[in-house]
Amino acid sequence: MFPNEVPEIIVIQEEESGERLDKVLAARFPDGKSRTYFQFLIENAHVLVNGSPSKKRHLVQMGDEIRIHFLLTPEMNLSPEPIPLNIIYEDEDLLVINKPAGMVVHPAPGNWTGTFANALLFHCNSIQNQFQNSLRPGIVHRLDKETTGLLIAAKSSLAHQRLIEMFAKREIEKEYLAICLGNPGKQEIQAPIGRHPVNRKQMAILNEKGREALTFCETVVYNSQIAFIRLQIATGRTHQIRVHLKHIGCPVLGDSTYGNPQVNRKYGAKRQFLHASSLRLLHPTKNSPLELNAPLPEDMSSFAIKNFNSPLIIT
Repeated sequence: MFPNEVPEIIVIQEEESGERLDKVLAARFPDGKSRTYFQFLIENAHVLVNGSPSKKRHLVQMGDEIRIHFLLTPEMNLSPEPIPLNIIYEDEDLLVINKPAGMVVHPAPGNWTGTFANALLFHCNSIQNQFQNSLRPGIVHRLDKETTGLLIAAKSSLAHQRLIEMFAKREIEKEYLAICLGNPGKQEIQAPIGRHPVNRKQMAILNEKGREALTFCETVVYNSQIAFIRLQIATGRTHQIRVHLKHIGCPVLGDSTYGNPQVNRKYGAKRQFLHASSLRLLHPTKNSPLELNAPLPEDMSSFAIKNFNSPLIIT
């Protein structure tokens, strides 16, 4: 029924209860697709409500789980583009890159070109046949536009399906490096995350309605104002690290959405200093262990060297 596509999963909130399904989806993705686009998905059974296809006029209820399988419409065009990629690892099934700041992972309004998906199609000519009509060919996870670091894509259908299962079962270890305001120390941050009740483009801590989210955080070095930290995430919620660090009063430096604007200006941080530094997993088809690492980008590395006089900084 579905293309090889990673679904987006949302849970209906109290204030959305009783609204039409297509209207809710259009509101949830204001920087994404139009209401007409979601009607197309619904009519073609690419939206599931509690596991079953539905109608665009269906009235959703609080707690409903909605799975959206994004795909290309006949009017859309995802074209290969010769965009350079910083490749960390590649074989016949996998491609892992060190994503630069500013690169969007897959197309959306305002970013129809220049994405990782466009670059992936150019780099891997065969991938278009493997993932026909997909808006996210071979892509199994995402990084925010301004977050740098390791990004995995599958080059075969088998690897794609197994990677999806591994992410769902939390079998892939992901480590991040960040620079944040304050000193979080060493702690577990366990706070449920859901869509912000007012600003639908943001996420927030929602104690009763959010989804389980767990982040492990450890300070590497602290200079009395800001800290260089290492993080691991046990769950993969949207904006998880950024929301959790804001929750404990230690927002990511340079974060324009969840950060402190005054501190960002003080340090001249023009983007969020968050980097996906390492991945540990079993190869999805060979079952051999893989440990992949990506060095810090130049802007984050230079900032760290300037502000932290410590041999513990990973550059």
